[in-house]
Parts: sequence; structure tokens; C-alpha cells
Amino acid sequence: MKQSTKTSDKLGTENIGKLLLQQSLPASIGFLVMSFYQMVDVFFVSKYAEGELAIAAITVVLPITFLISSFGMAIGVGGASVLARALGEGHTEKAQKTFGNQIILTLGFILFFVSMGYLFQDQLLRVFGANPEIMPYAKRYFNVLLIGLPFLGWAMMTNNVIRAEGKPKVAMLTMVIPAVSNIILDFVLIYHFNFGIYGAAIATSSGYILSGSFTLWFFLSGRSELTFTPEFLKLDFSLVKEITSIGSITLVRQSMFSLLAVVLYSQLNKWGHVAFADTMGSSGGSHAIAIYGLIRGFTLFVAFPIIGIMQGLMPIVSYNFGAQNGQRVKQSVWLAIQWTTGISVLLFSIIALFPHQLIAIFTHDPDLLEHTPRVLQLIFISLPAMGIGFIGGAFFQAIGKPVPALILTLARQGLFMIPLMYILSHFMGLDGVWISMPLGEILAGTWAGIWLFLRVNRL
Repeated sequence: MKQSTKTSDKLGTENIGKLLLQQSLPASIGFLVMSFYQMVDVFFVSKYAEGELAIAAITVVLPITFLISSFGMAIGVGGASVLARALGEGHTEKAQKTFGNQIILTLGFILFFVSMGYLFQDQLLRVFGANPEIMPYAKRYFNVLLIGLPFLGWAMMTNNVIRAEGKPKVAMLTMVIPAVSNIILDFVLIYHFNFGIYGAAIATSSGYILSGSFTLWFFLSGRSELTFTPEFLKLDFSLVKEITSIGSITLVRQSMFSLLAVVLYSQLNKWGHVAFADTMGSSGGSHAIAIYGLIRGFTLFVAFPIIGIMQGLMPIVSYNFGAQNGQRVKQSVWLAIQWTTGISVLLFSIIALFPHQLIAIFTHDPDLLEHTPRVLQLIFISLPAMGIGFIGGAFFQAIGKPVPALILTLARQGLFMIPLMYILSHFMGLDGVWISMPLGEILAGTWAGIWLFLRVNRL
């Protein structure tokens, strides 16, 4: 126990630049690999299976699965904030109790919502944009993914706990292991055995199961300073309140992603049908969703350093805020902003210069190759603002201030993107739908930056 505690103590003593790199790099690599394997699903079904409709089906299903598994992520983020501050304050028993409460909450929520997913899958898929063309493919993909979702929810929770202990390399493995298995299984099941979208679903669900199993092994093997002690495996409602008040921001963020997906896919179905009426007729909506499906993969891919830095920043801020070391908190936040801004400008430059070449990696479809590159350039104009927005929300979560974090989270989609989507599409059609996303991102990032500046300067 003493040796493990020293691992978390370095959050309050290590050089900030070195520490942020140590915390962020494994998280970034993990998210990079996870993003890559989601792009691999799209790559294989596009080139070796059902093509455009399979891309659209994966695009429709993923927001639902992320919404269900986000309960595990929310409990993980909320509990990790409480846990890291407890370790910073030297309250080991509170950290153990927090972990026990996270276990019970995660298992209860995830199993309940997976059951609801099975019972109401048709309704869910229709709400999230599965039109009659997409529905058969979406059902095949969704049914298999539901098997792995309890493991994904568990992995998302424990990943945050492991990072809060100061073990980012182990946390990275929880994402790398399923990603590697998914890539291998995609190649075998789709390319060699021609399983199509069903093979993509098996590969993805298997990855979720491996990830959850790995983190379970980590805690049971005694490599963590946290244990499955029976006396801590019972709900403490004061801790539940603290965990959920902070974790609710992550849940709201994921829910807003899902709500945005509902609105976005509805608008893409509607205005895609109009925009491509002359060339594709009734398939125009599915084509627009497939365009976004390709771009969404790039969104995950290029956001990996931003998300990694955000994840790496949170335990540093939580620990040092708990230890009342405001100077280290301030240093880490400003350094994180500098890094995310610089990386974002570099990545956008690559996208702006080589959009056609990037899209051509993932599809041979001439219609997708014609229509997607311009939209890719347009959406990623906002990439630098995305980093500031994410860090703003993460900072307030890390210091245990759920209300500002909640407001910033709601603003991104609820106050900016969704209203802009309705307004701009009314005047500009499908282009209005595309423009609403980067414009909303820029407005949200500006607002978050102002709040962050005012609060951090008070430390």
C-alpha cells in the first residue's frame, strides 16, 4: 500500500511539463488506437462489405452504445475526481469507499440500460436516424454490440480510476488491448470470411469484453492500491451524491452528444434527400449520413491528443487542488491549453491541405469521394476551439465544481450547435447543417475560455 501511495503522490511533486506528458501521452495513445479501430470498422465495411449503407448503420448505432456505456464513464470520472482529491488529502479510506460505490453504481446502471436497449431497439434506432434502408444493417450491428456493452461500461469506469491512481500506462492498455483485437478480428471476419457488418460487430464487441476483463484482472491481481474489500461494497449516499454530482457532467456531455446525433441525423435525412434528389433520389438522406460517418471517424482520430491531454490534466488538477497547491493547478491548465492549441493547428493544416487523399483511404465510392472532402475541411475549422472547450469543462469537473462544468457542457450542443442547425439549415439547406457544427464549436470554446481564464487566475 505504501509503495502504491507514492505513485499517486508524484501528482503533487513531479515537474508539471514532465507530469502532464506522462499522464497525457498514454491517454492520447489509447484514444488514438481506439479511434483508429473505429475507423477500421468503417474502412473494412466500406471497401470489403456493404459499403455506404453499412457506414450509415455504424454511424447511427454508435451514439446509442456510447450513451448506454457513458453511465460507466460518468461514474468513473465523478469517482476519480473524488478519489484523487482524497488521495491528495491523505484520506485512503475515503478513496476505498469511493471505489466500492463506483463498482455498485456502474454494474446497476449498465445492466439496466443494456436490458432497455434489447427491449426497445427498434424505437431507439429509428430515433437515432435509422431509415428503412439503414435499419436492417443497424439491427445486426446493434444486437451484437449490446453483448459487450456491460464490459465497456466497466472498462470506462475503471480506466478513470486507474488514471486517478497515477498509473496512466495501465489505463492506456485498457484501450490498446481491445483496439488491437478489433483490428485483427475485422481483418479476419470481414476481409477473409466476408461476415460484413456482422463481423464488424463481433470484432468490436469482443474488444469491449477484453478491455473490461483486463481492468478486472488489474484490480483482482493486487496491482492497485484500491481493493474489492466487502465492507466498502455498499452504497454511501453522501459519496453517491458527490460522485453523481461531478459525474453527471460527463453523463450530460455524452447525452448531449446523443441528442445532437438525433437532431443531426434527422436533419441529414431531411436535407440530404433535398440536396441529392437529382442524383440519388430517396437515398440522399442515407448518403448524407454516410458522409458524416466518414467524417466522424476523423473527428475521433484528430481529437485524440486533445482528449488525451484533457484526461491527463484532470488527475493533476484534482490532486493539487485537494492539496491546496493552486500554483501547480494554474501551471498545468495553461500548459495544457498551449499544447492542445499547437497540436490542433498542425492537424487542421494537414486536413486542409489533403482532404481528398485522406477520404480516399477509407472509400472507393465515387459519390462519397466527390462530396466528403469539402465537408471535412469545413467541420475542422473549429479544431483549435475544441481543445479550449474540453479543457474548460474538465477543469471544473476536476476541482469538484459541477455547475460551471454542466453549463459549459450544455452550451456546446444545447445552446449553440442544435439551435444553429435548425436556423442555418432553414436558410442554407444541407450546408447549414454542416456549418452549424464548427460555428457552435467556436462559440462554445470562446465561452469556456473566458470562464477558465477568470477562475484559474483566482487560484
